[in-house]
Amino acid sequence: MQRQPIADQLTGVVTEVDGKALLSSAELADGAAIARGELTIRYGITYLGKPHISIVPDLVVADYGELLIGEAAWTFLMESAHLYPRADVCGLRNDGVEDMVAVKQLDIDYPYDVFVYGQPEDERPFAALSALIDADSASYPERILRRLPRFDSLSSWRQNA
Repeated sequence: MQRQPIADQLTGVVTEVDGKALLSSAELADGAAIARGELTIRYGITYLGKPHISIVPDLVVADYGELLIGEAAWTFLMESAHLYPRADVCGLRNDGVEDMVAVKQLDIDYPYDVFVYGQPEDERPFAALSALIDADSASYPERILRRLPRFDSLSSWRQNA
């Protein structure tokens, strides 16, 4: 079975503003664009008590022996992980190191990291996104809208940052 991290593909611009990476559909007036075009978005689940370390799951080995990848692994983690604390989560950490960790060592309820990759095959993200700046959210996947704070404008983000 080939391992497969959960990922969303979208077209957008990543701009660095005030030291934070922001996603938008068009260039933002302030800051410097660090990527534009087709982007791969992946989600990192933080380690319990270590919010600076997260793992991007690409394989889940459930207690009962089932191997789960992609959407099936994500659904298991979002809906059933609390029932199987000894299940193993395999994937790449935010620093690019491959790891395997038991579900009980992850903080499933802590806000997830939202990483952006230049290519689907990249192992390390080039940025962790802080927010989505766009008045129209219709073109974004539901998963990113649930995991990334959204603001209608750069000024509203600054007021709330």
